[in-house]
Amino acid sequence: MKKFLLAITLLFGAFVINAQDLKPDAVIKVNRERHDFGKIKQGVPVTTYFEITNISDKPVILESVTASCGCTTPEYSKEPLMAGATTKIKVGYNAAAPAHFEKDVFIKIAGVSDMKIVKISGDVVDASAAPAPQNNV
Repeated sequence: MKKFLLAITLLFGAFVINAQDLKPDAVIKVNRERHDFGKIKQGVPVTTYFEITNISDKPVILESVTASCGCTTPEYSKEPLMAGATTKIKVGYNAAAPAHFEKDVFIKIAGVSDMKIVKISGDVVDASAAPAPQNNV
């Protein structure tokens, strides 16, 4: 009986170690690693979508999708993503302060220890600093 329990424990441990060694790129494919919003007006929120495809032969669950700061808001489906299926992650940026920004979005896949990271960037420009009108004289 002890040998049986030991064998079961070792077998379970091998599965856990195997799952932790799995890399996100072996499970999902992202349509792009980065999105540059370019110049955006201060106070005008912007959004983009990252397309995620399950390239494995098993359903995948996006356990969490988080951002490097509260100014970036990802939204995603919590439903299992079947093999070969595609879903979208919506990523918004609030553009509250004028400055250049670069933010990371972390995609955590259930059963995979590493996270997939995609990035957004851009330049928020002061909306009141619009160029002077052209003189048509």
